[in-house]
Amino acid sequence: MALQDIQLIAFDLDGTLLDSVPDLAVAADQAVQSLGFDPVTEEEVRDWVGNGADLLIGRALSRSMTVDESLDAELWKEARIRFDDFYHQGGHQLSHLYPNVVETLDTLHQAGFKMAIVTNKPSKFVPEILTQHDIADFFVDVIGGDSFPLRKPDPMALNFLLEKHHINASQMLMVGDSKNDILAAKNTGCYSFGLTYGYNHGEPISDSNPDFVADNIDQLLAVVGMAK
Repeated sequence: MALQDIQLIAFDLDGTLLDSVPDLAVAADQAVQSLGFDPVTEEEVRDWVGNGADLLIGRALSRSMTVDESLDAELWKEARIRFDDFYHQGGHQLSHLYPNVVETLDTLHQAGFKMAIVTNKPSKFVPEILTQHDIADFFVDVIGGDSFPLRKPDPMALNFLLEKHHINASQMLMVGDSKNDILAAKNTGCYSFGLTYGYNHGEPISDSNPDFVADNIDQLLAVVGMAK
């Protein structure tokens, strides 16, 4: 089934367009070790990302998907500050776009689709990453995890896009790799496109019942009525 009326496509960033875990893992490891905690691995961080940097660091300090209830709030805050510093200092040198991302975005852009980034990543890091990978010009809106009081899976950011661009939910498609993306789409009433790679806390994206499931982002073209 192809969608004929899509006007705006919202993309998650980490795990959808960009494999950023190598850089996130290094920064998280440096942050927790600088405070005397045990090291964390890239494999662990892959399961912990997706809900914003605060939760990532809470999980790294707790070494668990569930943050330790006894974790000191001030320590957590300091760890987050250090994480941001280490992440910035790393320059995102280990991150890379997934296959066919640039080609797919360019094809959609040339066809006249409006595109936006809706990520739970801290806003201050997003523009530089998009520019670094030469994809910034594809997007009319860039929404970070702290752009609004609530982040995905809350529909606040997606509802903002509907209102700004004067479209209804059936004219927007959310593309992501995690249940937060799919739930945000469902909570907004728009269509969802789930990618099987990326970061979803070790769960298959199909468990969240997106409208479409794909192994490669270029399969998005057929969904919006375009040939590859």
